[in-house]
Amino acid sequence: MPMPQTYFHASLDFDAFLQDVRDTCMLQTHHQAYHTLRAVLHTFRAHLTTEQALEFANILPAVTRAIFVEDWVEDWQPGETPPPFPDRVALTRKVKFVRQDHNMAPDTAIADVATALRRSSVDERQLDRVLARLPEGAVDFWNPHV
Repeated sequence: MPMPQTYFHASLDFDAFLQDVRDTCMLQTHHQAYHTLRAVLHTFRAHLTTEQALEFANILPAVTRAIFVEDWVEDWQPGETPPPFPDRVALTRKVKFVRQDHNMAPDTAIADVATALRRSSVDERQLDRVLARLPEGAVDFWNPHV
């Protein structure tokens, strides 16, 4: 079996995605885009069970998937019931709280990352199928128009 393309081109694909996040969020650097992306992914993850998070991670490209599941032990306690998704304002506050002293995430970070993710990184039909199986609020989280 040949090496899957998702791994073969992982760094090139991620660099293009991160550039899209940077431009969509109107940030200045890849570093700022990385931390914004990470904050959005981890904020979303905090409202999923471990099983749900792994189901979502499975549709992400390799490097984005790695960022999504990093710090697993520190942030997740298997078996605990995650909190429900709050409204967008509260979610945005959580995104901005991640690395708060160095965070450049705009108020539109969740919608901007959702736009970039849907535009260049995932199969939207597959994303929508997975989101429909996740808790209430998951679909809205990844809706760039909310």
